[in-house]
This record gives sequence, C-alpha cells and structure tokens, in this order.
Amino acid sequence: MRYPKHLEDNGTIGFIAPSFGCATEPYGSRYDSAKKKFADMGYKLMEGPNTKASLGIGKSNTPKACGDEINDFFIQRSCDIVMSCGGGETMCEDLPFVDFEGIKKADPKWFIGYSDNANLTFLLPTICDTAAIYGPCVSDFGMTPWHPSIKDAFSILTGEKLAFDNYDGWESGWPDRETNPCAPYNITEPYKQIIITPDMIKTEQTSKETVEKLQNDTLETCFEGRLIGGCLDVLVSLVGTRFDKVKEFDEKYKEDGFIWFLESCDLNSMSIRRALWNLNEAGWFKYLKGFLIGRPLQYQDDFDGFTPYEANIDYLKQFNVPIVYNMDLGHLSPMIPIVSGAYAKINAKGNEIRIEHILK
Repeated sequence: MRYPKHLEDNGTIGFIAPSFGCATEPYGSRYDSAKKKFADMGYKLMEGPNTKASLGIGKSNTPKACGDEINDFFIQRSCDIVMSCGGGETMCEDLPFVDFEGIKKADPKWFIGYSDNANLTFLLPTICDTAAIYGPCVSDFGMTPWHPSIKDAFSILTGEKLAFDNYDGWESGWPDRETNPCAPYNITEPYKQIIITPDMIKTEQTSKETVEKLQNDTLETCFEGRLIGGCLDVLVSLVGTRFDKVKEFDEKYKEDGFIWFLESCDLNSMSIRRALWNLNEAGWFKYLKGFLIGRPLQYQDDFDGFTPYEANIDYLKQFNVPIVYNMDLGHLSPMIPIVSGAYAKINAKGNEIRIEHILK
C-alpha cells in the first residue's frame, strides 16, 4: 500500500470538485472560509476549474471535465494534497475519464472526501494501491470553531495523529445554516454505539431489544485488519463494473484480513439490506475481521419495524465477526476520519471506540 507524504508547513493544498462544487449556499461561504483559514495557517492554495461550477448533472461539471480535473491534480499539478469540495450524486460518471494507470505511476497524494467521493477513496486503494482518507470535505473546514473531528481529519494530512476516539455527540440532521453558514456542528444527540460480539451472534442475542440490555461499560471487542469501505450507495454501483478490482485486492491483502467500514446516504432500510446482499454475492466480503457501521442519513427509517439496525445486523451476523454499529462515521456528523486502505487496530469497549491506523 502506498501512503502519500504528509502536508508540510507552507505546503500546497489543492481543491477539486469531482462531485458537487461549492456553487450554492452555505457551501460557497464555507469554502471561502476554509480557504482563508488555510491561507492564514501559511499554506498555499491551488483551485481547480470546477470548484464553484454548477454545470453538470449531480456534480459540478461534465463527467469528462471532472475526470480531467482529477487527472490534472493527481498527475500533473504540484499540490501536496487534494481535498474534495463536496459530495453529490453522479461522480461514478467521472470514472471512465480518470487515468488510474497514470495515478498509479505518479507520486501518491492524500485525497480526502466522503459520500459520493467514495468513488475515489475506495478505488484509489483497490485499483492504485494508494491510501485515501474517508473524511470531511473542504466546506466543513470552514466552520468556526473547528470541531475536534475536523482537527483530527487535518491531523492525518499533516501526519500529527493516526489514532482517533469517538466524540461526545452528533447532530441528528442537516441544520439550516443559511443565516450562519460557518456555524459548527449542531450537536444534539449523545454518542451511543452498539457492540456485537461473535459470542452474542452464536447465542442468538442480536435482536435490538436484547442487545441494548447487554450493552455495558465492560462489553468489549478488539480486532485488526485492513480498512476498506465507504458510502454503501456508491459501493453498490461499482459492483461488477470494470472498476471492480475488489477480488484482486482481497487476495493481495488476505493475510491481513479486512475491516469493512460502511455508512449510507439515500438508502432506506430495505435498500441497505439489498446492497449488502449485492456486495456479498459479488464476493467482496472475504477474509473478514470485522465491520464498522456508521449512522445512516436515513436514521429514522422504519419499514414496518424493519430499521437500519435490522438491515445491517441481521444480514452481517452471518459472518460471525465483531460489529460496531452506530459509530461516528458518515452523513450524520461528526465522523472519525478513516484511512481507506490502511491497516488498523480497533478497540471498542462500552461506549468508546478507538481506531489506530498503522501505515504498513
């Protein structure tokens, strides 16, 4: 696995928009605020042509224009790291225009983004053997003050920190930031993870009611392996395409085993279950060590008593590996930044989790 050099003092930060650009509010103001913060910190800035564009369908520009911007920043330009402007809907259409072979040959650069950006944070490690960061997009760095999760994400880019703990709480929706676009996260809900151990699976103690009774400060699970995953909405669209190199990736790193980190955006409970079935039937879930499941954006979805909890746990329990559910990952902020492709040690105990990345 290739790990890019970390951002040094006075280094150059590149901004691209392979999905949505920062063309509307509050994203435009947050993006401008982020740039000012980085400039005040002494970093040089390099903007792509699509950062404030709104010319495409579900993204900033045409698929070719977005693909060209990706190639330019990863292969040609002299920036040190690359940050995505935002998520979106159709970044998958960029992929035919991305020069993955050229990226493989070029010096690796850190890329950070989440949601639709899983098209890169997943494919960079599985195709190019290059680690990427599944974490906040540029606009979140525009908030004042920075939430600890934003500081953590930036600390990976600078190489200052590689082990991260969960945060105290999360925001239960996407608050209206029109009047104060640079407001920090609106934390309203306490952090509450659920640990599922192989023993609980073996004794058929995985119903939500039973699991909630078993959760206590002493319940613990520890596992390690290579991290891979991202937004389930995106991953399911990659299955079986020419960009699906998961089987080769699995075989290359099978001695490490895999920790799949997953979250979702638009998928309801039934869609989550179907997507997991699809990934499994495609042969993706091999050499498993465990699952990290984030809070889905459709957190409150309930299909006649079938919720995202049942969608995930009832399907994933067949693999008889540890599962940490409801963790800080995904569309209901904050999120622990995860280095996709890195080896990691996971320690979850009670209502706390630590993810320690090992860049090997």
